[in-house]
Parts: sequence; structure tokens; C-alpha cells
Amino acid sequence: MRTSPTRVTGRKLISVAAVSAALVAAATTSVAVAQEPAAQVATPDAAAQAVAVPAERLIVGYKSGAAEATSNTAADADAAAKGKEAGESLDFQRRLGTGAALVDLGDELSKADVADVIAEYQADPQVAYVVPDRLNKPMADPNDTEYTKQWDLFEATAGMRVPGAWTTSTGTGVTVAVIDTGYVTHSDVAANIVAGYDFISDTAVSVDGDGRDSNPADPGDWYAAGECEQPEGSSSSWHGTHVAGTIAAVTNNSKGVAGIAYNAKVSPLRVLGKCGGYDSDIIDAITWASGGTVSGVPANQNIAKVINMSLGGGGACSSATQSAITAAVNRGTTVVVAAGNENANASTSSPANCNNVITVGATGRTGARASYSNYGAVVDISAPGGEMSTGTANGILSTLNSGAKTPSTESYAYYQGTSMATPHIAGLVALMKSANSSLTPAQIETAIKSNARALPVSCSLGCGAGLADATKTVQAVSGTGGTTGTVFSSSTAVSIPDNGSAVESSIAVTGRTGNAPSALQVGVDITHTYRGDLVITLVAPDGSTYPLKASSTSDSADNVNTTYTVNASSEVANGTWKLRVQDVAASDTGKINGWTLTF
Repeated sequence: MRTSPTRVTGRKLISVAAVSAALVAAATTSVAVAQEPAAQVATPDAAAQAVAVPAERLIVGYKSGAAEATSNTAADADAAAKGKEAGESLDFQRRLGTGAALVDLGDELSKADVADVIAEYQADPQVAYVVPDRLNKPMADPNDTEYTKQWDLFEATAGMRVPGAWTTSTGTGVTVAVIDTGYVTHSDVAANIVAGYDFISDTAVSVDGDGRDSNPADPGDWYAAGECEQPEGSSSSWHGTHVAGTIAAVTNNSKGVAGIAYNAKVSPLRVLGKCGGYDSDIIDAITWASGGTVSGVPANQNIAKVINMSLGGGGACSSATQSAITAAVNRGTTVVVAAGNENANASTSSPANCNNVITVGATGRTGARASYSNYGAVVDISAPGGEMSTGTANGILSTLNSGAKTPSTESYAYYQGTSMATPHIAGLVALMKSANSSLTPAQIETAIKSNARALPVSCSLGCGAGLADATKTVQAVSGTGGTTGTVFSSSTAVSIPDNGSAVESSIAVTGRTGNAPSALQVGVDITHTYRGDLVITLVAPDGSTYPLKASSTSDSADNVNTTYTVNASSEVANGTWKLRVQDVAASDTGKINGWTLTF
């Protein structure tokens, strides 16, 4: 296998925020990209992932049976051949944990050059997908030494009601992988840190003088003005250490802050460095954390049943990332991700918009959606993330370091962001798995949603099932209270005609007494390119309708795989409920794979 020397000068890292939904057009099936519904054009996955600046690397997934899917020599030869056709010098670099190939594009290429290379791969029937190796960034807006300052754990209005869960579970026996900037030594977390890994392969991003190794120490992610495509510089964030403290800071040790799952272990996996981190490194971290094999990396001795990813950026969920997440979930690992901090629809943020994840939005100390937090149908649950515009103490207090650039003395600080909300849910998942180790990722998500409480301030834009309630949720999965929910389902596939009449799928609910709940969970699994075309409605037994999803000309992502919360308390529970779906624009078709009602 050939390897290319690391480039330090003239580099252009691909930021997730720079991913555009309009570049390469080709006539194959997948994501539809259009300005208006009537003018949609079917384009491949890479079109939705196309870069707005030149790319340096591509992630190529080959179909099963292709020689390139397993042979590095074949993948290398294929890269060389396709580069020759496109007039560029391509080089196979390595195999990702998912089996995909990472291909280097050589010298800095223009957007048009990248498009030519992508087109060569797309034209190959043995290629399942080809996407840019994007750069992800920490989703925090940076800013305990005392438990009384951790309002997010215990306050009645907007806290996550964690102390009541501690009588049942403290996270013992569960490892949480924090895929982030790594970890800088802190005495209030150290006893709960287990071996992790540094997955950053690019030395210009790692800034620790080497590539991948077994040391996930955070050397700092500061940058100067003009670097990282930013006009102003930034101090080191120590982002992963803050996240780790929220999840599993040592508790009852007469110092510092309390962790939500304070007897759980944290495995720090370093994927974010200077200017962010690449999809390819994150994909391998997801794979390794959940017990998969990554070439050149020793077997993981601390397999995580929970992954926390407080990172991301703009663009659709790539096939490469989705493949890694799906494999992790199939191994039994729950993946918790940040919704994003752009005050926008989370459907435009990856990995928030990926399937099989728990996407977390942020609330402030009043219980309202934080002003920065992303929202929408893909948000599964809300958790405290802080709102420091109303005062520093209204942020989330956790472990940090005082170093502006490189590590200095340990400290504590308030941060805000969906990055801070996400470890609240990851910590809750650790409590749940410790209380009931047989729980699947799907059961965990259902239990968190079913036992959430309504936000004290309404959220018309979509904040998931409500504010997570740790006490009620842990009681539910341990059999001491709460509700695990009675699930009624339909798995009958129903085709959705293109720009046609509405179709319906029915579920007969029996054996219930009284009315439906005020937080009826409606789980929807729909395959459809350009999901913005779809209007989805719940129809009660008496014919009353409850809008679940409106059409949108800007939501070009594939599929609807999410759970909606409906106040159906005025409806009699027993009877025939229907899911009504209509495609209101041309060029795309799909089907209802199935749906569920959880009472």
C-alpha cells in the first residue's frame, strides 16, 4: 500500500460547515437536490455532500463482492485508474473501520477537479457511494467547583432530575466513549478515565507531533487569527474534558462537580484538533468504540455501550458516516449526538440528521429552547445546555483546564451549547444500561422519550419529546416506576406515489382504557428521497388530525426516521389510528416501511 507524505502548507481542510447541497449532478438514484419542488433533479449521495471548497480526500464505499471492497491493492489500482481518467493523481491511503477506502486527491484541486473525480467513481457500478472527507468541529460555545451550581442536574424547573435516579443507578459497569478533542488530566475525572485512542491521522490537525497512537491526551486546539478560515484567533477549548466531566466526574469526593453517571467510565477518543476533525477519523472512532475492527489500531479493551458525539456541522448525513453509526447500533451501542448551535433546523446538520442516533437539543435554565439550539423533527429530546446570555451561572459547569494554548492547571468553567446538552443524555443512557444491561438502543430511545416531561416553555419549532427526566426514565427501565410504554405497530409497506394522493397506514389499538396520553409517541420509518416533499399527519380514530411534518423546499435529505410527540389526551385510545402521508411535489417516490404508537 502506498502512502502519501502529510501536507502542511497549502492545505484546505473540508469543514462540515462548508458542505453544500449543490455541486455534482448525475443521473443515478439517491438524494434529490433542487431549488423548487417542481424542478427537482435526482442526484447521487455525493451531490448532497458536495464541497464548497476544494477537497483533499474522498471516502469511497464499494459494493459487496467488488475486489476493491476487501483488497487494498485493488482499491489502490482503482484510485490510480480513476485519477488517470480525471487527469489527477489519486492515491489509496487506508481502509476505514467500515471497510470504505480513504483516497487522497493529491495536490490541491478546484471544485471542478473534485467534481470530475467524484463523477468517475459515481460512474462505476461497483461503487456504493463516494463522499468528501469532511471536517467536523466542536459544537460548544465556550465560556463546578460546587454541586449547588449544577442547576442542570437538580432544579425543579429545568433540571434533568438526576439525583432521584442515583438511588437506582450510578452508571457502574458502563463505558461511555467521548469522541471529541481528547482529555487533559483533571483530578475530578481521572479515576473514571479508561484507555482511549488518538484517531487523528493528519499531523497538522493533531498538533501533537504525530499521527494515530494510543495517547488521547488533548494538547490544545487553539488557533491564530487567519487560521481555520477564521478572522479571529481562539484559545484552546478543552472541549472533550468538559464533556467528560458532565458525564462521569467523580462524586462524593468533597471537591468539584458531580457527574451524571459518576460510577461509569469514560474512554476519550481524540478526533478533533486544530480547525476540527475529519469524517474518516470520526468514522473509525465510532467503529472502534463500539467493538469494530480498525486496521492498524489494537483491539478495543473498553467497548462502549454509549457514544457521545458533541460535534458536527452542516450537510446531509453521508453514507459513510451512516454506515458506521448503523454498525455501531447493531453491535448494541447507543449513539448520542448534538443537534447543533446555529438556531436552525437540525435537518441541515450532520450527524444530527443521521438515522439511528439520539439527537439532543439544548434548553436554558428557564426550560425554554436555548437561543442557539437547533430544532425540528430530527431532534429527539431536549436537555440542559445552558443560556449564558442571561448570566454566566446559567451555563453548564464542568471540568476544564486554565491553559490558553497548552495544558496548564486544572480548572472548572461554565460552557453552553448542544455540546453540553448531549453528555446529559449520554450520562442518562449510562445510568439506564447500568440499571438494565439488556436494553437495546431502540428501547433506550423509546424510554427516554416516553418518560420526558413537557418543556416549561412551549417550543413550536420542535424540541423533541420534551425535557429528559432521569429519575422517571431510570425507574421505568429498572421496573421501579415510570413507563416503558405499550407499543402498537404496523410493518406493512405502503408505497407513496410521486406528487400524488395521500396514502394511509393503519394501526388498531385495543386493550387500553380511557384516553390516549398527552405525550403519545409516533415513530415513523419512511424511505423517500427529498423528504421535504412529504406532508405527514396522524389521524385519530374519530377522524381528528394531528400534523406531524409539513413540506419544505429546503429539506433535501433522504428519509424520515424519527419519533414525534403528540398531545392526544382528548382522544379515546382504543380504535383505528392512521398515518397519512402525501408527496406534494414531483420527481421523487418512496414508501412507508412501518410506524409505531407508544402509549
